[in-house]
Amino acid sequence: MLDPLPIIPFTRPTRGAVTLPGSKSITNRALLLAALCDAPVTLTNALFSEDTEIMAGALNTLGIKVTSDAAAKTMRVTGQGGKIPAESAELFVANAGTAARFLTALCAAAPRGVYRLDGVAQMRRRPMRGLIAALRALGADIRGPGEDGFFPLEIRARGLRGGAVSLDAGESSQMLSALLMAAPLAQSAITVTLTAPVREPFVEMTVQLMHQFGVDVARRPGVFSVPRHPYHLAGPATGNAGGQGYPVEPDATAASYFLALPLVAGGTLKLVNVTGDSLQGDAAFAEVLRTAGLSLSIESASFVAGPVRGGGHGVIHDFRKFSDTFLTLAAIAPLLAGPTRITGVAHTRRQETDRVAGAARELRRLGQEVIEEEDALTITPRPLVPGVDVETYGDHRFAMSFAILGCHNLHDDGRPWLAINNPACCAKTFPGFFDVLEIVRRQSHGTTA
Repeated sequence: MLDPLPIIPFTRPTRGAVTLPGSKSITNRALLLAALCDAPVTLTNALFSEDTEIMAGALNTLGIKVTSDAAAKTMRVTGQGGKIPAESAELFVANAGTAARFLTALCAAAPRGVYRLDGVAQMRRRPMRGLIAALRALGADIRGPGEDGFFPLEIRARGLRGGAVSLDAGESSQMLSALLMAAPLAQSAITVTLTAPVREPFVEMTVQLMHQFGVDVARRPGVFSVPRHPYHLAGPATGNAGGQGYPVEPDATAASYFLALPLVAGGTLKLVNVTGDSLQGDAAFAEVLRTAGLSLSIESASFVAGPVRGGGHGVIHDFRKFSDTFLTLAAIAPLLAGPTRITGVAHTRRQETDRVAGAARELRRLGQEVIEEEDALTITPRPLVPGVDVETYGDHRFAMSFAILGCHNLHDDGRPWLAINNPACCAKTFPGFFDVLEIVRRQSHGTTA
């Protein structure tokens, strides 16, 4: 793949269909829950990306066998009923936040063992403090470079005792999800009281997945009660080796890019097996695009995006509950009539990069008027400046979002006018993104080569 990668604009309206990979958020949660089951579980339509392969590799290092078949999109997990066979392990999670938090809670819940976890420099700055404080309050022996609760960590496992605990998961809902999923392994029931608001959709996803794997979480506002209970996925046997099968939904965040494509290039596009009926909170992004003028309909249990009503116009929306999609809207805002205001995104300053500052910087380089606030961006369209190599900051969502903008036929003759630096960073969650985008472009142009 070229680096920087020029994006070839669409010279004809979008048409055809696109099949998206499985959800990263669901794949990593299901991998953990399957590892805690008492029988094998096979994930189907599993996502194969850096983040999910880090998670699967860590489970293998811990002695929980994960057999992967990328061509078939399956991962077979030989559950250990809540046990970790390896009593010592070195786990490197790179910059995978879900793996970092989920594995920290899992290892802390083990009855014995010494586990060391580390990541890249950016992972060492990502929020972990609230989770580590809660696990320590439940009896975990977790040691790190200081009291701030950042990587690297050493966990000298002795189990979790259960009981009541407070948790500040305001910086990342993954900390609450991690604690909830590990809680059934404790010596007694755990009641978690939140001390700060969290992004509810991802927590709801976790609770629903736990229910599907046999554990019910009792909830009232700000309080979660989890019983001591074994995990077990009820379902039909799959394959000669038996066990259960768990189908992973298509990734709703990945869907956001292709839902936005008709706003950039016109036409319609079918997203196979993607609808608003989803475990994933990011599915709500479709309604933001509808507000911007995109028509949406359901056909054969799939979204059909487009045509666009009135050319598309700017919107005002709070993205706190599904902030992974805000860059998609920010990137295409230059093509919408009138200003676009995005709020509820302050926490994204501490993700793979500072996404708020990065978005403002790249949009300004593209000639846009941008007002940056701690928790918001206001983007007023101005004529686009061609010849920009968009910086991705090693962040997959920058690469994919601005690639969709690059599909706009700025020169009216199909000449590339925008390029993406480090396009390979998409491997974190969607390794085949640019291949899929090219397939859609060829479908739209009526070519196969």
